[in-house]
This record gives sequence, C-alpha cells and structure tokens, in this order.
Amino acid sequence: MKFLPSKVLYVDLSKRRFWIEDRKELFEEWIGGSGVAIKLLEEECPKNADPLGSENPIIFAVGPFTGFYPIASKTVAMFKSPLTGNLGESHCGGRSALAIRMAGYGAIVIKGVSETPVYLAIHGEKAYFREGSAIWNMANSYTVGRILREKEPGAGARTIMRIGRAGEKLISYACVVTETYRHFGRLGLGAVFGSKKLKAIVISGKKSLSVADSKTYRELYKEIFNLLINSSSMKKYHELGTSMNVNPLNEIKALPTRNLKDAKFEEAEKISGESFAKDFLGRRVACAHCPISCIHLAVLRTPYDSEPYFYKSKMICYDYETIYALGSMIGVGNPENLLKLLDEIEALGIDAISTGVALAWATEAQEKGLISTKETNGLYLKWGDAETYLKAIRFLVNQVNDFYKALGKGVEYASTIYGGKEFALTFGGNEMPGYHTGLAAHLGFLIGSRHSHLDCAGYSIDQKTLASGKKLSIEELIEELIHEEAWRQILSSLVICFFARGIYKPELIIKAFKPLGAEFTEESLKAIGKKILKAKYEFKVREGFQLSKLRIPERILQTSAPAGEFSKETIINGLKLAEEKLASL
Repeated sequence: MKFLPSKVLYVDLSKRRFWIEDRKELFEEWIGGSGVAIKLLEEECPKNADPLGSENPIIFAVGPFTGFYPIASKTVAMFKSPLTGNLGESHCGGRSALAIRMAGYGAIVIKGVSETPVYLAIHGEKAYFREGSAIWNMANSYTVGRILREKEPGAGARTIMRIGRAGEKLISYACVVTETYRHFGRLGLGAVFGSKKLKAIVISGKKSLSVADSKTYRELYKEIFNLLINSSSMKKYHELGTSMNVNPLNEIKALPTRNLKDAKFEEAEKISGESFAKDFLGRRVACAHCPISCIHLAVLRTPYDSEPYFYKSKMICYDYETIYALGSMIGVGNPENLLKLLDEIEALGIDAISTGVALAWATEAQEKGLISTKETNGLYLKWGDAETYLKAIRFLVNQVNDFYKALGKGVEYASTIYGGKEFALTFGGNEMPGYHTGLAAHLGFLIGSRHSHLDCAGYSIDQKTLASGKKLSIEELIEELIHEEAWRQILSSLVICFFARGIYKPELIIKAFKPLGAEFTEESLKAIGKKILKAKYEFKVREGFQLSKLRIPERILQTSAPAGEFSKETIINGLKLAEEKLASL
C-alpha cells in the first residue's frame, strides 16, 4: 500500500528530542486513525500509568483517505483518560488531519513531560521545542491561538492545538481547542497536555500526495463529492447543523432538562437550531476538505461598558450537544445567555458537555441541601441563572476551593465526596450526552468504548423503535449496538466524519481504496473493525474496567423516555450480554 501514510513522529518532551519511524506494517494491518492509535497506545502506555504522569502518551493519528477524499477530515487522539481512568479517545476536525498528513505523518506520539512550559512546532520533518513560559498562564485559548498564528509559519495547511486555563489547572475534562471552533473535547486531553507542561502544538507541512491510478481517482472523487452535496441528510447539516435536533427531541420528550428531572424544556424553541439560524447565524465554516460547512457560528453583539452605543461582535460556535449541556440541562433558555456560557467555556478550554452536567448536578445538590454556599463560594445555583453559572465556571476552572477541585475531577468523583450519586448522570465516569430517548441510548453510553453517543448511536435505534412500534429483544439490541460500534471503527480509522456514514458505505470505501493501491473486501473491513473494537475493550479491561460493575444512574429510570420504560434489571442483563459479546469478538 505504497500511497498510504506510514511514518510516525515520536516526540520525547523530557529529553527534548524527536525521531521518525516508518511503521508500514502497523498501517497495513490497522488502517490508520483509531486502529493505529489504539495499537500505539498499547505500545507506549504502561499498565496502571498515572493519566497525569509522564508515562501517559498522547497519540494523534490520521487515515489513508486524509488529503485524498472529501470529509476524511478528523484526527483521532488517544491517551489514558484522567476523567475515567481508562481509554481516552477524542476526534477533532478543522485542519488538524490535513496538517499532519501534509507534514508527512500518519501518526504522532508525544511522551514524557517538560520541565518548563513548552509548545511544539512541527514543520515538515522538523520538530522544535519552543519556550512556552510567555503563553503559560494565559487563561484564554483565543489569545494563545492569535499569538501562535502570527509567530509560526505555515499558514494554510496548518493546525494550532492549544489549551486554556482549564488544561493548566488539570481539570479532568479540559479540552484541546483547534482552529478556534473545533475541539478534542471529551475525556480530558487538555489535562494531559497541562500535565506535560505542553501549552500548544503547531503543525504544518507542504507534502504532495500521489495516487496509483489518477484517472479512476478523479472519477471517484467527483462521485463522492456529488453524493455528499446532493444528500438530503448532509444538506440539513449545512442548513441547521446538529442543532436541528433540539425541537424534535423536545417534542418527543427526550431532551434532558434540569439534570434530567424533566425531558421536555419549555423554552426549547428559543434555543433551537431554527431560532439560532434566524436570529444569530453569522457564518458557516467547514473543516478542511469538506464541502458541507456544518460548523455554525452565531454573532453575539454586546455593548462596551463605557460606550453604550458601541458594540463588539463575537463569533461563537454552537451545536446540539453544547445547546443541550449549557441550555436545557441547566435550564438556560435565553439564547444570548447561552452564547455567553459557550464563549466562556471555549476561552477557558473545558468540555461543554461535562461542564453542563457538572453544573446541573451541583444545582440539584444545593437544592437538596447536600452542599451550601460554603462549598459554592457564596453562589446560589438556580436553574436558568446564567450569570451565576458563569461565575461557577470560573470558580471551577480556577479551583478556588475543595468543592470545585472535586467537581473538576468529574461528577462521578464529586458525588462520591458530597453525595447525590442517585442523580449523578455519568456513564463509566463520563458525563451524559444529550439523549434520553430510551434503553438503547443509555445502554450505548454504558457499553461504548468512549461512553459517548457517537459510539453506538443507540438514540437512533430508540427513535426507530418509536416510529415502528417494534421493540428489539435485549439480545438483539446488544447485537445491533456492538455491530454499529465495530463498523464505526473503520470509519474512524479512515477518519471519515460520522455525519457521512450514510455515504461512505462498505462498497464505496472498497472502491475508494483501489486508486490508492489497496484492496479490501467488505468481510475484511468488518473483521478489522471488530479487531479494533476488541483492542480498545482489552485496553480498558487491562486498566481495571468491568462492564458488569458499572454504576447505573438512577435518574434515567425515574424520568420517562419516549421509546418506553425500562428497568435496572434489563440494563444489568444488557451489560452482562455486552461483556460476553465484547470478550468473544
């Protein structure tokens, strides 16, 4: 497979050295992206490594379609998660994948810890360890990005990854911001950066790519491009983005509201995709090599304090998950206030979903008298009170007292210290995504390798059940969830955006490999997908993970879900079946 990526850049922050290895055999067997990343994580991460210690590596990997085909635009990051204590995996769009590929790499491995703050500048075959003290303690990720854009060469096929204050403070769900509007969001990569004194990474390259059969490649590229731009589902992503989910989920009573005490939000229309598009949409942008432009930016105009008739305008990214987490989940229905919260978490570099769920748990804990203003540093947390939530986010990121330090380790940990575990909405230690559709969604969060809605798409199964009235048996449900996640390993190894999963079906992927000099069958692809999923599961088990011992959040059993009621016993049976199924892959 001559035209596929095979070089791995290794960086040792402790010794400030780097080297390049050709790992052709690794990419031939594991494709790229998630497949290559999990094998590199196995190689580089010792058993029981401290997630915030020097032994925890950061792995970035891209895929063979990156730079060749549209929407193969994601970078996979893998690491040991400081939030869950096992597999950390996060995907990010923007220009990161293209920059890594154009620099000549299929993967990057970062090891060790720097004695002093540093940022990495990777330009082609050279890696530079730049002094980072001047940008360390800069709380605002926007500012860091602006400085590095001016300081480092390589505009165009260049990515700038950086952390804000949350990463420096080792918040367990701190994120890494890239290109301002994209993120390695979940599971705490930002904290791993911070633990290594790594403030940022700049990557650029000028490599060119060639194919084995240019004529077939051009024809196939045109076919894929047309499929994407003419697809009705992709058109919706362009027009409204994922925020189109707010109203439909609210209508079927599946929108988690006020820490899932409810599943319908009375102010949902105000923060819906339709309302944002009508009243606030300022711009749509796309990841590199993507014709869809699903990234939606709202314009927020705020007056200067000293000049009431002069306004400053900010572009703020929004999507369904951020609207859910910092909107309905904490009862914020005013769109301007929601945008202010989104702007704050973007600047500080903290995951929106985990932050929203943490604030929701803290609000209910204060309602129930489990915590007081002593713990909240004088704040009365109230549903919908965005100004108070803004202060709470700043206290959280600045770690002002023991309560906020506990909350910075995640809701699972905080509820162990302060109580309220029955309404602590975490799955395998990761805070809940924005779907309360039914059993399939929640089982998917529990058994998925990242405990994310993007693992198994169980919410989609629930919605099909709701539409058809036909329920799957627990055995059928587990089979379908694991089958879907196994296939998604192929998509994430090719680093294809999951939005295009309906376009990049097995037959198209097989065709797309041929001009690149590679041959696959549907059976061989699916076998690799299962192998990757098993490798992820085995890594988690190695680190002490047990599906059958996962805590089931009681709140999901107390609030009605549209796809039907389900019991704790049914979930327990599902976990046992999944454990057997994953072990036998």
